[in-house]
Amino acid sequence: MQTSANNQNSDQSSERKIALELIDLKKSFGEKVIHRGVSLKLFEGEMMGLFGGSGTGKSVLIRSIIGLDRPDSGKVIFEGRDLLTLTEHQLYDVRTRIGFVFQNGALFDSLTVEENLAYPLREHGKISEAEIQKRIEAMLELIDMKGSNDLLPNELSGGMQKRAGLARATILQPKVILFDEPTAGLDPVNTRRLTANINKLKERGITGIFVTHDIPAAFEICDRITILNEGKVHVVDTVEAIKHSQDPFVQSFVQGAYYS
Repeated sequence: MQTSANNQNSDQSSERKIALELIDLKKSFGEKVIHRGVSLKLFEGEMMGLFGGSGTGKSVLIRSIIGLDRPDSGKVIFEGRDLLTLTEHQLYDVRTRIGFVFQNGALFDSLTVEENLAYPLREHGKISEAEIQKRIEAMLELIDMKGSNDLLPNELSGGMQKRAGLARATILQPKVILFDEPTAGLDPVNTRRLTANINKLKERGITGIFVTHDIPAAFEICDRITILNEGKVHVVDTVEAIKHSQDPFVQSFVQGAYYS
């Protein structure tokens, strides 16, 4: 069920450019139905929070966008193409323009921080080694990890691993970034540090979907919130509207969350 606030919000956003659109996505694993027809629009320059209870398919939804999971039906429209019709080879190119921040950071264990950040630039970019080094240094400064170039992942704290994973996912300057519960397992100090890093990227105009159970972090980072319920979009609205919603289902998510 989508609320009238969602419709009003869509009207107000009608002139904004759509970066990514999901249309009637359906997905089942055997007899277990995950998505019963999920549709949403992500606008350029916005961060969309994605809430839902355990098992509602939040991570499955963003994995479906880049082909890590395949929906049973529907469309994923990006840069004028339906990504669900693309081959694995074609998706390889798309993944240079849609970054994915994995929950565990997903760094290469045998590579240093610098080598991890250089890898996508050398693999997909057509830039000089001098430019690669320049981008790495700028990114390490942005995520508060200057001087960590030669450290291996097992020499990093959990928070540093996640920030390095964020850096690697964004160093190609993708058009859209998908975040899969990036603050999971972090203590409050490292959560604040990571959200501050994401907000720095947001100031540069990044567009993204932020899957999380961390309601306060989402309220700090996101512009709008989508909440899934029973395989569909229950509501899409601004952070302020979600905070003060009288919808009992929405309240079940925000109740007890601390925000100003």
